Amino acid sequence: MVYETWLFLFLGMMAAILLYNIVQWCFYQERIYGLYTVYLLIWLGYFPLRSSSILSDNLADFVRITGPMVAYIVYYDFTIAFLNLREHRPNLLRLFRMTQTGLAAYILLEVGFCFLSDYWALPVHELIHTLVRTGMVILSGYIIITVYKRKDPIGRFFITGSAMLVLGALIAMSLTMIRPANDLDGFWLAPLTYLQLGIVLELVFFSLGLAYRHRRDAVKKALFEQALNRERRQRLRDQTVAKQTVQLLEHEVAEMQMRALQAQLSPHFLFNSLNSLSSLIADEPTKAERFVDELSNVYRYLLQATDQELISLAAEIKFINSYYHLLKTRYDQGINLEINIDDSDKTCLIPPLTLQLLIENAVKHNIVSASNPLVIQIFTDNDGFLNVRNNLQRKRVNRLMSTKKGLQNIKLKFQLLNQPDIYISEENKLFNVAVPLIPSREQIAY
Repeated sequence: MVYETWLFLFLGMMAAILLYNIVQWCFYQERIYGLYTVYLLIWLGYFPLRSSSILSDNLADFVRITGPMVAYIVYYDFTIAFLNLREHRPNLLRLFRMTQTGLAAYILLEVGFCFLSDYWALPVHELIHTLVRTGMVILSGYIIITVYKRKDPIGRFFITGSAMLVLGALIAMSLTMIRPANDLDGFWLAPLTYLQLGIVLELVFFSLGLAYRHRRDAVKKALFEQALNRERRQRLRDQTVAKQTVQLLEHEVAEMQMRALQAQLSPHFLFNSLNSLSSLIADEPTKAERFVDELSNVYRYLLQATDQELISLAAEIKFINSYYHLLKTRYDQGINLEINIDDSDKTCLIPPLTLQLLIENAVKHNIVSASNPLVIQIFTDNDGFLNVRNNLQRKRVNRLMSTKKGLQNIKLKFQLLNQPDIYISEENKLFNVAVPLIPSREQIAY
C-alpha cells in the first residue's frame, strides 16, 4: 500500500472519530468536546495541506512546522480540561501555560522566518526546529511520568494516548533525518505514517478515556442518588417513628399526670367527708343518713369522672350541689353557695373536680363560721370563663402553711389539655379564680 492510499485511509479514520466526537459534544454539552473537535480539525487540515503541491516553498515550510505547534497548543487546553488540572495539579497547569506561551512565540518567530526573510531556507532553521521538537519530546516525557504517578485510570487512559503520539513523533523525526521525502512505494517507510499512527492511537485512547470517565461519573451519580434516596427514606422512617413515639409518650405522660392529679383530690375529699360524717352519726342520725346519700352521689360521680379528661359543666354543677350539701351539713350557716350559670354554658366542658377543688380551697384557707359566713359564688362571664369567687377572711395560721397545691393542680390540668391559663385575682377583699370553658363538639359544630 502506497502512502497516498494510507493517507486517504488515515483521513477517513480521523473523520469517523470527528463525527463520533461531534455527536458526544451535542449529547453532553461539555467544553472538552469542543477542544477535542478543534484538535481533530487541525490534524485533518494539516496533512492534506502538507501533501498539497500548490503551496509555495516558504508557505509549505511554514505549514509543516507550525501545524503541529497549533495542534499542541489546543492539546494542552484539552489536557487541562480532561485531567482537571486547575483543582488537582496547579503546578502542572502553570507549566502547560508557559509551554503554550512558548509555542505561540515560536509560531510568531516562524512567521518572521518564512514570510519576512529567507531564513527558512537555511540549514540552521531546520536545526532550530529539531531542537524545539526535541524539547517538546522531553517535556512530554516529564508530563507522561508525572500523570502516571497519580494512578488515576482516566488520567492513564489519556496519557497513554499522549505517549502514543510522542512515540509516533519520535519515529517520524528519526526517519526524517534518514529519509526526508515520503516513500510512495511503501507507506511504512514514510516518516509521516508513524506520526499519523501515533495520532490515531492517541485519539482512540482519548475516546476510551472520555467514555470511561462518563461511565464512571454515571455510576457515581447513580450510587450517590441511591444512597441519598436510602438516607431520605431512612430519615423519613426515623422521623415518623420518632414523631409517633413522642406523641405516644406525650399522651401517656398527659394521661398519667391527669390521673395523678385526680388521685390527689380524692384523698383530701374523703378525709374531710369522713370527719363530717363521724360528727353527725351520734348527734344527728337523720342528717347523717342524708349525708351518706349525698356522699354516695359524690363518690358515684368520682368513679364516673375518674376515667374522663373532660366533663360537662351541667354534670359538674349537679355534683357540686351534692358536695355543697355535705359542706352545708358540716358548717350550717357558716357557708353559702350561689350559682348563676347560663343554660347555654352548661354544655361546655371542664376537667372533672375543678369546681370541687376550688370550693375546697376556699374552705381550707378561709374562716367559716355563722358570724363570718363564707360566701362562694359560681358564675360565667361573657369572655367564656367560669368564675369561682369568695369573700376573703383568711385563716392566718393556715396561710403560712399553704402550698397552693390545689391551684397548681388546676393550672396543670388546663396546660395538659392545651387550654388557656387560669386567672387568679384578689381585689376588694374578694378572691376570684377564672377558668376557661372548653366548647363541646355540639357547640363547635353550631
